[in-house]
Amino acid sequence: MIEKLARLLIVDDTKVNRLLLTRNVELLGYHASIAENGRIAMDMLNEEVFDLLLLDIEMPEMDGFEVLEAIKLIPALRDLPVIVTSSVEGIDNIVRCIELGADDYLPKPVNQVLLKARLSSSLEKKRLRDEQKMLLRRFATSEVVQDLQESGFALGGRRVHASVLFCDIRGFTPLSESQPPEETIELLNDYYSLMFEAIECHGGIVTMMIGDGLMVLFGAPQPLEDHAGCAVAAARDMLRLMAKFNVDRVTIEKPEINIGIGIATGEVIAGYAGTQDRATYTCIGDKVNLAARLEAHTKIANCSILIDNATREALVDLNNLEAIGQVPLKGISEPVAVFSIQ
Repeated sequence: MIEKLARLLIVDDTKVNRLLLTRNVELLGYHASIAENGRIAMDMLNEEVFDLLLLDIEMPEMDGFEVLEAIKLIPALRDLPVIVTSSVEGIDNIVRCIELGADDYLPKPVNQVLLKARLSSSLEKKRLRDEQKMLLRRFATSEVVQDLQESGFALGGRRVHASVLFCDIRGFTPLSESQPPEETIELLNDYYSLMFEAIECHGGIVTMMIGDGLMVLFGAPQPLEDHAGCAVAAARDMLRLMAKFNVDRVTIEKPEINIGIGIATGEVIAGYAGTQDRATYTCIGDKVNLAARLEAHTKIANCSILIDNATREALVDLNNLEAIGQVPLKGISEPVAVFSIQ
């Protein structure tokens, strides 16, 4: 059982209380660590991972109320279950503890039967929350998870300055038609693994996956300094990873996989689109369309990476940059200044 392996931190300034609580907790099958006051406890919480906090209120240096307030300010600790164990009487103190985020309140001397029940209940709730987090991280990027934790979920978007990247595999349709579907799925999973590595290393988030096509956003939902530079760096890494991947493909007599990438920079509307029951984080705007058109034009220009002028102007490193000229793109009213990156 997960809860039997749980690590508990006991915080109490009285040695007798610490010893008795430690003994009771260990008899229930849990691992116990101790802290003599709130300040030591916060240092331990910032350095180690605990599953539950047993917290006294009246302590020197930093009391239990201050610990609860500090925990609320640290995202990584907000879901840590806290059971207050205190001799402080009065409904007002209990209410204050609960309002500050405590999960439960046990009066001293702590009843062993009640302690067992409250620990089991709190740890089970934590286990369920951890499973929910794991599922959320599986289907959303860490940036989206952070945005949900900080701002909550709400349909709608906001204007942000960002860079949008589109990428797909050239000739994917005939390739998929020439091999068994199981082999195509395996190829896509390898491709996704490599692309996601490059994207995440530079702060991008994948907002759309359609077959071999990826739409990536740099600069939202979390601000990203030099999002244009990050997008270009990610694109270069994507090409490098695919080049190494193709070495292995050639070895096993499989065709090489080539990709095209388009990047555009400017204002987009980013946010959650869909319904209250099913939604995704995405972005819309002229720059999204432009990035998609640039990616499509890589086939015509015989280039791997094409960027717009706004992206070029935001770059610090202009090496290996070549002007293609004013290019008419489908769906774009005016010709666009396009640049190739090697």
